[in-house]
Amino acid sequence: MLDFNLITAFMIGLAGGVHCIGMCGSIAGAFTFAVPKDVSLTPYVLCYNVGRISSYTIAGMITGFLGSIFSSSLVIGITVLQAFSIVFLLLLALYISDVYKGLIVLEKAGGIIWKKIAPYGKKLIPFKSPYHTILYGVIWGWLPCGLVYSALTWSLASGNTVQGGLFMLFFGLGTLPTLIASSFGASFLLPLFQSIKTRRIIAFSIICYAIFLTFQLFQSIK
Repeated sequence: MLDFNLITAFMIGLAGGVHCIGMCGSIAGAFTFAVPKDVSLTPYVLCYNVGRISSYTIAGMITGFLGSIFSSSLVIGITVLQAFSIVFLLLLALYISDVYKGLIVLEKAGGIIWKKIAPYGKKLIPFKSPYHTILYGVIWGWLPCGLVYSALTWSLASGNTVQGGLFMLFFGLGTLPTLIASSFGASFLLPLFQSIKTRRIIAFSIICYAIFLTFQLFQSIK
């Protein structure tokens, strides 16, 4: 089941990449101008993403730990958390499809903390080495994002610190293709990723998966 969940995490990250292009793609593209001239861009892009995914993993471990506390204090704790994660999966689908932007409320709440840590990222520009882009990625990994918050509910539902961290690690790996493409200027892909038809096809597949999980949840309760 854990392997299946990790594949799910990767697919959610891959599907949510269309959203990442809007939220983080411009950041990943713009930060290339802060890289020293006449050097390879590759290590800087890779290190930036290592830092970003590291933050996701740490956040997953934290929420997984909190989930373990909740599930151990309530008999149906895991069931409640799983239902909670399904609701957020549906909200994510609506969010990606531009039908309902309810997750923006969470992004605004996260923005309060973000305003305090964002200035530290600016101090790293221009980048003196790939190491600086790791730190830059670690900071930008905490950018308020409804996609990330939705994924974190799955880490919460895992009820386990390690599994929560692994889920967000694979989620982060799933976001890599679109962000790396954006960083290297693959602009020809942007219309495809940003197309409303593409977004709604992905959203529909997420909704179908959420329905499947709902049936599974009811079966486990019986």
